Amino acid sequence: MRRLEPLAWVGPAVILIAVVVLWPVVEMVKSSFLKISRFGIVQGSNGTKNFTKLFAAPDFGAIMFRSLIWVVAVVALTVLISLALAQLFNQRFPGRKVARWALIAPWAASVLMTAIIFKWMLDPEVGVINIIRKWLGLIPAMGGADADQLGNASTALPWLIFVAVFVSVPFTTYALLAGLATIPADVYEAAKMDGATKWRTYWSITLPLLRPALTVAALINIMNVFNSFPIIWPMTHGQPGYSTATSTIFMYILKGADIGESAAMSVINFGAVIILTAIFLKMSRWKQEVA
Repeated sequence: MRRLEPLAWVGPAVILIAVVVLWPVVEMVKSSFLKISRFGIVQGSNGTKNFTKLFAAPDFGAIMFRSLIWVVAVVALTVLISLALAQLFNQRFPGRKVARWALIAPWAASVLMTAIIFKWMLDPEVGVINIIRKWLGLIPAMGGADADQLGNASTALPWLIFVAVFVSVPFTTYALLAGLATIPADVYEAAKMDGATKWRTYWSITLPLLRPALTVAALINIMNVFNSFPIIWPMTHGQPGYSTATSTIFMYILKGADIGESAAMSVINFGAVIILTAIFLKMSRWKQEVA
């Protein structure tokens, strides 16, 4: 009986994972092989036709490639900026507490609310960002095509990446700050006595010891960014065309016409997240072995 005692502790967690994670995944996979109307009525088996139709979609390849660019750009920029901010906020300087509290603001606010605020700021008629651009002479007038940055494929995606980085940096910075707090001061003292420069100390001591926190923060960002919906949808709805649509947005758009095909897109998204995570973990282990 004593051997079964641990089940009393882990059992509820296992049940919760099964209900919240595994069951929806099973239902998602099952739905991807069914013919389901837009009203949710199951009309029988559809075999692999949902996947065939999805792969034949003219925008499918471009959307998947854009999803990869979206994840890599947002996560890479977030990590680089957060590394710099974490190192800065780990130093002692006047107003450090205020600066740390200010960093929490984008994280504490709703992602949807932040996206809507930026959409208002980028409004071609009354947006404050375009008003400033007009004052600086960057656009001739309000309301024109030059002012509609979210309506232009070449400028919409960079703005979406900016907003995604803006809301991701606070969490990542605090995760790295927590990692920096675990590094013993004795290590830095020894490096200083050996005559190591600040850059050499950071590269050879700080970054290797920060790897666990960095890995966790990057993994969480990869999963969050890949499945990011509350930024892209309220700001552009994936438009113009599908130029700002990621696979998650495409999945939502498909839901309005064919739930089975949308479920097939969900399965591909699920597999893509697993593949990206596995690649990242493999690269992290490889770097660790080289070090």
